[in-house]
Amino acid sequence: MEVTNKFITTKCHINGAPHESDFEIKTATFSLSIESGSNDVVVKSLYLSMDPFHINRTKSYSSIQNTSSVVVGIVPGEAIDASFGVGRVVASGHPGFEKGDLVAGFISWGEYSLVKGANTLNKLDLMGFPLSYHAGILGLSGLTAYAGFFEVCKPKKGEKVFVSAASGSVGNLVGQYFPNGIDIYFDNVGAEMLEAAVDNMNTFGRVAAGGVISEYTDATKRAAPNMLEVVIKRITIREFLAPDHMNLLGDFISTTADHLRKGEIHVLEDISHGLESILAAFTGLFHGDNIGKTIVQITDE
Repeated sequence: MEVTNKFITTKCHINGAPHESDFEIKTATFSLSIESGSNDVVVKSLYLSMDPFHINRTKSYSSIQNTSSVVVGIVPGEAIDASFGVGRVVASGHPGFEKGDLVAGFISWGEYSLVKGANTLNKLDLMGFPLSYHAGILGLSGLTAYAGFFEVCKPKKGEKVFVSAASGSVGNLVGQYFPNGIDIYFDNVGAEMLEAAVDNMNTFGRVAAGGVISEYTDATKRAAPNMLEVVIKRITIREFLAPDHMNLLGDFISTTADHLRKGEIHVLEDISHGLESILAAFTGLFHGDNIGKTIVQITDE
């Protein structure tokens, strides 16, 4: 059986701030049949997580490309793949998946995806939560913070934790919000946000560097933290990449679900609807347009 699949591509390499005009929506015939003997799975997209790191995949070159199978460079004109999302299996040659299963994993910016080998997919147990949670707080974005804290930083009771979520001029605001200093900083921004965090960190403070969105589209915004502060305060700065910690996925989902049920975590989502809305949702990440986790609902089935 064949269907018409709508998907998104880039028109060219994007080496600066992305614009909607840099992308193109295409359609092509897509087979819902699986070759005999394969372990492939066809997935219908339901929700897609919009994540800033993908801008580095659209560049003609970025050091992040080829570090893992989910951050390889995107070829202009070809479907954008390896985006975290949730979907429903419509055909399967893999013994672990059946037609109708809900799954989470890496799929494409399209209505349908062929997932080779299905190694990046996991069956979903909704656990009573909205499906969108599994593309956001219970997905790769949530795992990033969880693993960053508990594997890289291992917070202790009473420690003051700061997580950056947006870029912008911060000045002395960090110090105002953390008058007693910062013990742990999870950095997603870089630039002046990282500089301000280091200036306000306590002795033996720890930094998990998980992203630098300020630098993704403007190389002149590279952070220059006060290295004297780093030395004098004995601050540890360590990288963090979520794919290195996928073994924690089960523990993360269980722990986070428990916090959600107890009301200890409150979810804020910024959901747009339809494949076409990906263009504004993704480019808006670099202008601070979103409030909460940016997710696109491709279809309601």
